[in-house]
Amino acid sequence: MRLVDAHSSGALTPSAIRALARRHGITPRKALGQHFLIEPSLARRIVDLADVHPGACVVEVGPGLGSLTVALAEAGATVVAVEVDPKLVPAVEEATAAWADQVNVLHADAMNIDWSQTLDSPGPWSIVANLPYNVSVPVVVRVLEEEPRIHRLLVMVQKEVGERLAAKPREEQFGAVSLRVAYRARARVVRRVARSVFWPQPNVDSVLVLLERRPPPVDADPHRLFELIAVAFGQRRKTMKNALVRFGLTPATATDVLQRAGIDPSVRPEQLGLAEFAELVKQLDE
Repeated sequence: MRLVDAHSSGALTPSAIRALARRHGITPRKALGQHFLIEPSLARRIVDLADVHPGACVVEVGPGLGSLTVALAEAGATVVAVEVDPKLVPAVEEATAAWADQVNVLHADAMNIDWSQTLDSPGPWSIVANLPYNVSVPVVVRVLEEEPRIHRLLVMVQKEVGERLAAKPREEQFGAVSLRVAYRARARVVRRVARSVFWPQPNVDSVLVLLERRPPPVDADPHRLFELIAVAFGQRRKTMKNALVRFGLTPATATDVLQRAGIDPSVRPEQLGLAEFAELVKQLDE
């Protein structure tokens, strides 16, 4: 049976979604960060913002009860929906039965899924998803670092997480994750999302973040670069001189390296961007 509202769009209304959940014995699980999207107009807006068109290849992580999955299928996309909760898989399959030739619902964990085996075409692929709160950062970072066929991500996440993904130096949420993202993508917050569009309503605000893959903007060995960044942000309120001492340098050598890189030894890590950290790596290796 195709579970849809009477409207011709096929969008799942809040009452239809709750009825689907009851039939499958589903209750949102806090341990899995489940807050299901139940507003069909927002689902369609997300599809528009993601520029999904007929024939597009889309990954959805955490389809929940299928509200966004239906909107993606309606737009003509080929969808791989990755769901860790086995109880949700048949519910999403029911919700998307009319688009069975376009939607493949996989019971898998996006934290450790083998993307090379999961994505069966060269793409380009996009991720369009209401990401479970408890895995949003590691999923985004892992995709950017491991799956180059995914060129764009439009993800709904907690507000502070979204701001961290897109933050620039000196902004409140800027940190090591911001730099890992910036190394591989341009990121920006494109929309705030009301709590009322979720079931159950979360206790935090959410945002949509757009990430578009790009070549690394600095020439530095990524292992070395992010090793330094991790040490620096391990004690983010300490100075960069202190960070380099923790990195293994003597205080005098740390001061010399920072001065050669054109960086004040008293500066703190959240004031530096990729270019400054890359220059530090260069000076460290000379």
